[in-house]
Amino acid sequence: MSAEDTPTSPSGEGLRQSPLQAEHEALGASFTDFGGWWMPVRYSSDLAEHRAVREAAGLFDISHMGEIFVRGAGAAAFLDYALAGRLSAVAVGRAKYTMILAEDGGIIDDLVVYRLADEEFLIIANAGNRRVVADEISARIAGFDATFEDASERFALIALQGPAAAAILASTPGIDAPGLDELRNYAWTDALFRGVPLFVARTGYTGEDGFELLVDAQHAADLWRALLAAGAERGLVPAGLAARDTLRLEAGMPLYGHELARDIFPSQAGLGRVVAADKGDFVGARTLDERPGERLLVGLTMDGRRAGRAGYGVYRGDALVGEITSGALSPTLGHPIALAYVEHDAADAADLTIDVRGTRIPAHPTTLPFYRRKK
Repeated sequence: MSAEDTPTSPSGEGLRQSPLQAEHEALGASFTDFGGWWMPVRYSSDLAEHRAVREAAGLFDISHMGEIFVRGAGAAAFLDYALAGRLSAVAVGRAKYTMILAEDGGIIDDLVVYRLADEEFLIIANAGNRRVVADEISARIAGFDATFEDASERFALIALQGPAAAAILASTPGIDAPGLDELRNYAWTDALFRGVPLFVARTGYTGEDGFELLVDAQHAADLWRALLAAGAERGLVPAGLAARDTLRLEAGMPLYGHELARDIFPSQAGLGRVVAADKGDFVGARTLDERPGERLLVGLTMDGRRAGRAGYGVYRGDALVGEITSGALSPTLGHPIALAYVEHDAADAADLTIDVRGTRIPAHPTTLPFYRRKK
């Protein structure tokens, strides 16, 4: 693709492209604007890619995510102040899911933070929020013995997900990852790929076992091809954003812009546990305020094949009591599933319906996740 062919957003701004853009084009991918990036939405079919991840493995380009390093003797204390969780309690070699909150307690972004050393952390931010997260980190760091670096331009991030992921990673020529067999969930290890540094984390966003691989952008295409070649006989396929969305929905994982937003508080999203309430002062401590009657995020299942989509209404009788934030016909379960924010007193109601293009369909509140992998 030439510079003249660079896709643009509806506002006319040029969309950013992954270091793997040429690989995706060679594989025949379809693309979409995602968070200001021109990213592959599918290569073959959404259903085939989804099933490959549940039954074998899928390879995702997630280079649109942001990478921000925080370093210094005061790094841990700073992150305790700047983020919702207690990052000082995270051991070197481990990772933690957390959030960055606004002063009023609303969610600016959800994050995964890796502790690289006693005085060094790596923050992974969502693509569309990378700049605002970096700006918030910059604004909050004054007075702490810590520095930060937005290194997103230097790296590519690849996710290998599925029950065959560990075997594929171990068998990929050129990857040297000591201790991979013992690597725990939400842990990371230093590795090498053809002699260059490779960060390997046992994390993911699909509900399956899997790994996220951070590598210098100039080596991303070689790593991508090596993984696809090594995994082909085990059923590995490239997978796009469409499959990633139905996989995370089945796993009950929230998506920023759908279940998480600036006007949503962690407790509403069922993520109150993410906030370390007893760690002292931190930005967003007001999220702990009582908010009786606030809408709550619930999981809904439906019979039949007609799925509700984001924006569809949730009703109790004739009263509109909520709105779907994500919905799909579950490829794994075979029936429709949805996440929705509903009025507090409707969260467990047995008489809910959703409006699917003028037809009311009974909806049943259920415990999340919709799908849990067998271990």
